[in-house]
Amino acid sequence: TQNGHTAKTVGRKSLCILTNQRVPGAETMKVILVFLFIAPLALSARAEKDYSSFDSAASPETKSRFAMLDDVRILANGLLQLGHGLKDFVHKTKGQMNDIFQKLYIFDRSFYELSLQTSEIKEEEEQLRQTTARLQINNEEIKNLSQEMNSKIEDLIQNKIQLQEKVWGLEDKVTKLAIIQPSVQETKEISSLKAFVEQQDNHIKQLLRIVEDQHAQLDRQHNQIMELEDKLNHIQLQELAENSFAEEQTEPEAISFPVRNATAVTYQSEGAAPDCTTLYNSGVRSSGVYTIKPNGSESFDVYCETKFGSSWTVIQKRVDGSLDFNQTWDAYTNGFGDLNEEFWLGLNKTYSITKQGDYILRIELQDWKDNKRYIDYAFRLGGPETDYTLQLSRISGSIPNALPEQTELRFSTADRNMDIINDFNCPENYLGGWWHSECEETNLNGKYVTPKSKGRLDRGKGLYWKPKKGRYYLLKSTKIMIHPTDLKSFD
Repeated sequence: TQNGHTAKTVGRKSLCILTNQRVPGAETMKVILVFLFIAPLALSARAEKDYSSFDSAASPETKSRFAMLDDVRILANGLLQLGHGLKDFVHKTKGQMNDIFQKLYIFDRSFYELSLQTSEIKEEEEQLRQTTARLQINNEEIKNLSQEMNSKIEDLIQNKIQLQEKVWGLEDKVTKLAIIQPSVQETKEISSLKAFVEQQDNHIKQLLRIVEDQHAQLDRQHNQIMELEDKLNHIQLQELAENSFAEEQTEPEAISFPVRNATAVTYQSEGAAPDCTTLYNSGVRSSGVYTIKPNGSESFDVYCETKFGSSWTVIQKRVDGSLDFNQTWDAYTNGFGDLNEEFWLGLNKTYSITKQGDYILRIELQDWKDNKRYIDYAFRLGGPETDYTLQLSRISGSIPNALPEQTELRFSTADRNMDIINDFNCPENYLGGWWHSECEETNLNGKYVTPKSKGRLDRGKGLYWKPKKGRYYLLKSTKIMIHPTDLKSFD
């Protein structure tokens, strides 16, 4: 009886736990197992009590029946709660299984995509391997070709050496012939050598004729190109009036130009023209030295060059280095040289011309291979109170620009250096007056240097055109000219 009462009490407590609490997951399973273990004990204890009661006949039958019904109700209620717990557990387990299956699906899909990417990488790797193999083959072919070319060059050098030895031997034999009478065998040998030399000479003459024809053809093509460039430049000159600088208003000093050539042709008329362009428009169509009179200035002589269907006023010319351009400030202001040879017109005279209107500055260059280049600028030249400051704006040309644009460049000479940079005197070191900027190596008034001079050339003191990004152009001749932007500005 005591055991039955204890089992009944434990069973009720377990049912209360199931009734009042919802234990999730593994805890629910533990409670279920405890209940399944305790329930048989309770039933067996109750049966023993019933059997003992029946044997002793201590309790009436009605009381025993009601007691068994209570136990059955308690057990049924416990089983019902257990069923609800099992149902919740199954639903939760199902949800967890669905989550696991979904994650497995995502994992399978990611693995499939990774497999595709791995396949693509393998294909690209195979293509790269094939490309590398082809490049290695090409490298080997180039290497073989290079070796063949080197061997051929060596063969040519050997043939040249052998030919030189034959020529030297021929010279020795000719020298001997001049001293002694040749024998019959030597005469035959000399005849064969003479025939060989004549044959080679004819072959060389044919090659020379071919080269001359090609050179003439190239000259014709070069002249055609130059004519087209000149025509194009002439067309551009008529469209530049809006791109030029504003004119200066300061009056220049009137200083006459000393012309050493007394036989120079001059233009005489009532009221001299203000520049060479006006002379051309009035009917003077040949190049030469003429007298002009700019507005507000005294008359002086200039060299006018006729080209592009007009006439240009030349302000600088260098052809052979016969004139030393390492001059003083006064010389560069007033001008020096021979207008029919090398000369510098003078800053004062140039300013008196350009202050009349808008002008173009044209620089023509020729190197020692007779290649001709040019560059055109719209420009503004200041007066003596600004030390003849120059401002440039490139228009066109066939050579890279080497002068700073939109920058005020002051003219300086060795005896009057306006811009000493880092204690470095540009005119003194570059031997000539110029619009220097950071002592660049472009100076068309520098020392005249020929490529045949002995010793190492001093680029800093030569006639060079040096763009910031480009090679040095060692110059044979230079020419600086000016022309109004409007071809009919003085009509």
